[in-house]
Amino acid sequence: MNKYIEDMKKKRIRAALGAEKAELVFKNGNVVDVFNRRIIKADVAVTDARIVGIGEYSGEEEIDVTDKYIMPGFTDAHVHIESSLLIPSEYVKAVLPHGTTTIIADPHEIVNVCGKNGLLYMLDDAVTTPANTNFTVPSCVPATPFDNSGGKLDANDIKAVLEEYGDELIGLGEMMNYPGVIGCVPEVLEKLGLAMTDGHAPGLSGKELCAYIAANIFTDHECSTKEEAVEKVGKGMYVLIREGTGTKNLEELIKAVTPQNTDRIAFCTDDKHIDEILKEGTIRHCIRRAIGLGFDPVSAICMATINPARIYGQKRRGAIAPGYWADIVVADSLELNNIEMVYFNGNKVAENGKAVYEPYPVKTPTNSVTDTVHIGNVTADMLRPVFDPKRPVICMKEGSLLTDAVYRETSDGLVMVANIERHKNTGNIGKAFATGFDIKNGAVAQTIGHDSHNITVAGDNERDMAAAVNALGKSGGIAVVKNGEVIAYMPLPIGGIMTDLPAEKAAEEFEKINRAIKEISSNASNSIFMVLCFISLLVIPHLKLGDKGLFDVDRFCYI
Repeated sequence: MNKYIEDMKKKRIRAALGAEKAELVFKNGNVVDVFNRRIIKADVAVTDARIVGIGEYSGEEEIDVTDKYIMPGFTDAHVHIESSLLIPSEYVKAVLPHGTTTIIADPHEIVNVCGKNGLLYMLDDAVTTPANTNFTVPSCVPATPFDNSGGKLDANDIKAVLEEYGDELIGLGEMMNYPGVIGCVPEVLEKLGLAMTDGHAPGLSGKELCAYIAANIFTDHECSTKEEAVEKVGKGMYVLIREGTGTKNLEELIKAVTPQNTDRIAFCTDDKHIDEILKEGTIRHCIRRAIGLGFDPVSAICMATINPARIYGQKRRGAIAPGYWADIVVADSLELNNIEMVYFNGNKVAENGKAVYEPYPVKTPTNSVTDTVHIGNVTADMLRPVFDPKRPVICMKEGSLLTDAVYRETSDGLVMVANIERHKNTGNIGKAFATGFDIKNGAVAQTIGHDSHNITVAGDNERDMAAAVNALGKSGGIAVVKNGEVIAYMPLPIGGIMTDLPAEKAAEEFEKINRAIKEISSNASNSIFMVLCFISLLVIPHLKLGDKGLFDVDRFCYI
């Protein structure tokens, strides 16, 4: 055995026995015991980044936490960091003060834009932070055979990435191509044989759900009803309750959680914007929301800690127990009204709402993930769809990524939307009408359009739509136009989907975008903005818009 490792083990053992002082002791705390689901009064001793003892201890450094609650750091069980608009190093800085110390991230947004280079950028940037950030290899780049993305990972590419970077990756990201799974498409099946795979199966039920799960898929974060969640848990899946910006499923899905199935369920955010993250956190908000709905606080904390640790094989994380990594949250109450301190691997990383660690001195190189917008000048006449009462209109819903097909006799009151391919300058432009986004005298365009991240633009007139698209330049971002004038623009130079600004500055810039959108849309909440980001996602029912036109998700074809 390596002498250093042997000495560390001896040091931990002696500290655990009380034969020598621990490096750090939290004194007189209320410890959340996630194994027995109870609160115990005890000291928590830490040595060499690990928890070594629970009981009565002395430490070289002692922190009095009388009347405070000590609990494990929280885990976001499924998140696309890119949706925060932040790069990983800034994202971690934003979520740590709210208690999230472990992140299960699927980087399929940036990989859909930049391919393997996008994945490597995320790995390199995340490693500079004091957090347990785990990445999956995106399984759907592009999301479907009908998408035009900038990057591509086929089964051979995924196999090569896993062989080269396997120690840094924990499996395959969400398999969104569920028709391909059920239809036994060879390329899809080859991917599924490479590693355990996260799921994405909105509304899937019965034998089709059985077939999907049988293909080596073990989680799902797309449940929208209690019944759907109960069925998926009953068929062996882990259900991740999602509470993000555009999709808020917690209030409905918490009804599915019982004492008998709690250990099969965890929390995730999937997609959440920076302004909401800074205000309420990520998993902290899920815990508080569940408790506010009458759910047992300790069970909610288990769903945020030990459950996702077990789901994703995060050994020795997710509990306050000897031998576990010292990822610790100290809060004033189980309701998390005030998170006073956050520790990662035994080091304090946040205090009273602020990150307190020193940032990594070298910035991650970005040459391979910038200047990703490749289109010619867009004119107004290129963007107007032809109205036909027999052609469906996309009905968007606030708080949900689901859309419906509706029919109208006239185009009065409808918004025009377009999806413009921006990676290869193909000239493809899908056009349609939509309801649910009340824009007057303006338009908004962005290079955020899940998951291929082509340009999405919505407006009530073609002139403003074209102006908004052309304002995006080569870097991409979000542009808002009112009466022919660009009233707000937020550059997103990293893949056209992330900024490299500090989190607080990024939130300020995003707030300018939100204020500008409200100038042209009286009902444009932040949630509606996120829904616009997903109007092009061809794997969320029921009617979406690709760069080649309207797409029927249920029939899985362009119409």
